[in-house]
Amino acid sequence: MVILNILPVHPGAECGRGLMSGSCVSGSQAYHLKPEFPVVDSASIFNVKMLGHKNISKRICFMSDNDVIYRFRLRDWFLGAQMLFVAFGSLVLVPLLTGLDSNVALFTAGVGTLIFQMCTRGRVPVFLASSFAFIAPIIYGIQTWGLPATMGGMVAAGGVYIVFSMVIRFRGTGIILRLLPPVVTGPVIIVIGLVLAPVGVNMALGKTSDGSGVLFAENVALIISMTSLAVTVLVSLLGRGFMRLVPILSGIAAGYAVSVFMGVHDFTRVADAAWFRLPSFVFPEFRWEAILFIIPVTLAPAIEHFGDIIAISSVTGKDFLKDPGIKSTMLGDGLATMAASFVGGPPNTTYSEVTGAVALTRAFNPAVMTWAAFCAIALSCVNKLGAFLQSIPSPVMGGIMILLFGAIMVVGLNTLVQAGQDLMEPRNLAVVALIIIFGVGGMTFSIGSFRLGGIGLAAVTGVLLNLLLPGKKKV
Repeated sequence: MVILNILPVHPGAECGRGLMSGSCVSGSQAYHLKPEFPVVDSASIFNVKMLGHKNISKRICFMSDNDVIYRFRLRDWFLGAQMLFVAFGSLVLVPLLTGLDSNVALFTAGVGTLIFQMCTRGRVPVFLASSFAFIAPIIYGIQTWGLPATMGGMVAAGGVYIVFSMVIRFRGTGIILRLLPPVVTGPVIIVIGLVLAPVGVNMALGKTSDGSGVLFAENVALIISMTSLAVTVLVSLLGRGFMRLVPILSGIAAGYAVSVFMGVHDFTRVADAAWFRLPSFVFPEFRWEAILFIIPVTLAPAIEHFGDIIAISSVTGKDFLKDPGIKSTMLGDGLATMAASFVGGPPNTTYSEVTGAVALTRAFNPAVMTWAAFCAIALSCVNKLGAFLQSIPSPVMGGIMILLFGAIMVVGLNTLVQAGQDLMEPRNLAVVALIIIFGVGGMTFSIGSFRLGGIGLAAVTGVLLNLLLPGKKKV
């Protein structure tokens, strides 16, 4: 993904033109949109300093000469396939890490994108697919309550987005920003990265995700995983044009090639798989323990949704915060997540690497994403593709996960840095410290059969402390 940060620049600058960059002026305040860490995550995490401003939609400069009108044309199918290709590596990474079906993830990405387009009246050229923010809860939920109950929790998570959408519709964005300031969302994002870190390291060393078993010899696994890691980093730093948008896919391809060369890859599953088959859907069951565990995790990606919409607005030159409005985009995100979870797919989120592809190709027509959705649904029925993806050796994914989870942690740190708050101030110190220690240390609270711990507990702790602790007295 391309993580963007909006920073002040000298007043009087004009809107710049360039790939994912530009200077914008609003009254006496100017802002510069620049790539800050151009790789690796599809959790769609953005840190936007301007979110603290009351009239955010009025403080962003939008170019007016770009044509963002929905036109469904046959000739755009190739552009749609290209957008899917950009998102593909991240899209399938989540099911590969969590044990979900890759074909189902493709299907739900397509359906989710179409639902989003209906909610936004075909005005926003974005593509929705697997969210990284829910990797840890999915892994823990499947181990604890099973896949159906975990999917029930994810359905409820989509419902939280819808609640936020309704709150924004009637109360505006201010209440959400007060409820989830950077001092809460930043540490929660840090916790997500740190909690997942052992999973990446174990897989990079050829072990199972929990470290309990050995799948590959350590020296072989390290060669494969470090190749994946190195190629991902190099492509993200040195790649030009389209290549810079697919660092994850490049890393997977390189690691896969090395695993084949070293003779540790098994093609049996791919050869035995049928060519075409409907995805293996899994329907949810609803258990309060799983629902209450997963819902708090929704808080951070919900606030990140603002950054996604700001980014695509800046690229296209249209103020999507006003039309169709953040209430509509968040509603579409929530309904897409619910639909995905109802059939066993990972929760959806808007993909910022696709936003980068939109900037690169200047394909502002939202119908291009309709074609991308159709391509995803069609590919979901290619059973050999799913078998091939599941055959990728775990060290290949481990190498990428090391960078990915580290990047998530860094995004959380950057959120705190850009907030400009004194972390040693007693209130901020208490909020940040307890969120991180509760989340990483494994603190749990149990009442009967209900159990809250990990990332969920960290998020709930942050929200409650932010609401209850008194702020610094103004002199």
